[in-house]
Amino acid sequence: MTERYLTHTMVLLVLALVGVGFVLSFPLSWLLVRVGRRMGALDSPGAAGHVKELRPIPNIGGVAIFWSVVAPMCLGFASIELAPQQVLEFVPSMEAFLPRLKETQHTWAAMLVGALLFHLLGLVDDRRALAAWPKLLCQVAIATGVVWFGDVRLLSFLSDYGELGTLLSLSVSVLWIIGIVNAVNFLDNMDGLAGGISAIAAACFLVATMLNGQYFIAGALALLLGSLGGFLAFNIPPARLFMGDGGSLFIGFWLAALAARTTFVAPERADYALGTAWYGVLMPIIILAIPLYDGVFVTIYRLSKGKSPFVGGPEHISHRLVELGLSKRRSVAVLWLLTAITGITGIGLGRMEPWQAVLVGVQLLSIFLAMVILETSVARGTNGDGNGSGHGNGSAPKSGSAAR
Repeated sequence: MTERYLTHTMVLLVLALVGVGFVLSFPLSWLLVRVGRRMGALDSPGAAGHVKELRPIPNIGGVAIFWSVVAPMCLGFASIELAPQQVLEFVPSMEAFLPRLKETQHTWAAMLVGALLFHLLGLVDDRRALAAWPKLLCQVAIATGVVWFGDVRLLSFLSDYGELGTLLSLSVSVLWIIGIVNAVNFLDNMDGLAGGISAIAAACFLVATMLNGQYFIAGALALLLGSLGGFLAFNIPPARLFMGDGGSLFIGFWLAALAARTTFVAPERADYALGTAWYGVLMPIIILAIPLYDGVFVTIYRLSKGKSPFVGGPEHISHRLVELGLSKRRSVAVLWLLTAITGITGIGLGRMEPWQAVLVGVQLLSIFLAMVILETSVARGTNGDGNGSGHGNGSAPKSGSAAR
């Protein structure tokens, strides 16, 4: 079996998983629209202090996203464990990758448990509106457990420098997961925004992992991409279904954990598809630049006003774009396109010459400066009178979609 045949077969299998995620998520999302209305599982007020106009729309779409990813993965792992010969008869090319899967079983187990816990935390928050700090402590506990027991670490090479290096790697990894989880949660402030940006980011990570031959990680990303596609059919403005925290916390964790498990550079391999330059490790930051920017900017602004960064309001870039005159659809489209620009650029970062990487940095900085200009061109609302919409940590207009 030639290497080219193996690559071709695994790429087709990964792409097929995009379809699996969509086929599961679309009908389940359709069902949740109806079940949510009958059960009264609708958009909820959120924690005290949130600026929000409620809409009678189910906020349990995260259930469709979560199970459309996790169920096929659990079924696949169970099949490999219980009936490996039958799996190999169906997909012979997988035999070359089974040893690696055996080595990382504990990692996948930890990630799946972490995904479930983040999902459950979000579902509880959607119904009971947990206070910000207990919710954050739960996130830290889950992330720490996954990083410690699952070895889901960024900058793992730091362990070569002793216990201090290992501690730094573990700390950075926990902060990374918490940062991305909350960045995606913050983005969930306008119909279609968090789902669309997450789908674009998942697609960029998917391309990167297929290029470097990490097909199991690529498969997990493919399922997420497909499940988001099925959900977005009901979430694009005007939304009929919200993902809720049960979706945003899971999505943020899944993207962060899979990024941490991806090898973005391999200096010892001159032919490595994603390159050998050290700055290639910055690829996930560039792919997720837009949600990270929004999260950092909003956090700094809220803190400067003496507010908790976890108490929603109309401070997000999506709200500012609407206040500048864009429709909600166009505001979402602009942020989708910006994410695509940064994400596509980021994929090839590790293969670039230093001067090219500097240009990418200048490009990214220019995008951020343009966003800052847009942000500061509109007086920021503090009493919930902004023109934002959605259902995450944002704000709602007097007419339009709800937000948190």
